[in-house]
Amino acid sequence: MTPGSGEQIARADLPGGPLDYLLRRSARCRGLRITVHPERGVIVSCPPAARRGWAQPGPQIEKFLADRQAWIRRHLADQARRRRALAARPPLGVGRTIPFGGRPHTVWVRHVAGAPASTVRHDPVTDRLEITVAARERRPPEAVLEAWLRDRARMAVIAAVARHAAALGVSPAAVTVRDARTRWGSCSRAGRLSLSWRLILAPPEALEAVVVHELCHLRVFGHGPRFRALLEARVPDHVRWRRWLHDHAPELHAALDSSEGGQAAA
Repeated sequence: MTPGSGEQIARADLPGGPLDYLLRRSARCRGLRITVHPERGVIVSCPPAARRGWAQPGPQIEKFLADRQAWIRRHLADQARRRRALAARPPLGVGRTIPFGGRPHTVWVRHVAGAPASTVRHDPVTDRLEITVAARERRPPEAVLEAWLRDRARMAVIAAVARHAAALGVSPAAVTVRDARTRWGSCSRAGRLSLSWRLILAPPEALEAVVVHELCHLRVFGHGPRFRALLEARVPDHVRWRRWLHDHAPELHAALDSSEGGQAAA
């Protein structure tokens, strides 16, 4: 667990044993808030130290965590199981299963000397992704597959933007597909949208929810009541898909891990 700016590692002595957590100070917090992050562990957010009553929040945090100990440890155990499952996967190309469009797909690799170029074939009937690697290909199979997935992500994002932009009365200045590690999407004040290509691995509804979220920022730059009302009018179940992405982030980020057995980010 590596602390970022404005964060520090702390420990709470709970009835079930000590619990390490990341303490995050936020001016937007009015009280204590807890997140069990799949990669960063337990995060406790609280108001800045300068705010009255929050200079030494240790005792309040310990009671807060103790009251929720069963819930916290249940989620930590579930995330540990997910990491073990990722570590137990076969290498890419000999039967590893990765998500694509929210469905598990088995990836196979064929090295074909006479192939003019490397390709990826998707069989939606058998949920199979077959990578054909040409003899002159210098990229590893996972790079060939990533390039193919990025193209599909770009097409899916552009299609989702086209479906919703007009109805929202907005027009983004640019739309890019990248590999951000901490955000599924972002919107700049210049009207530029950036989406993670890994959204193509998630269910289409999750990709759609993130695209609409960012498009709504072209109308309301913030997350206040006006923004939430606008987003919920377009995607009533957006919270469900945001939660899905939060819960499945490790497997999406480790999907193409090239090391044998796979390594989940932690």
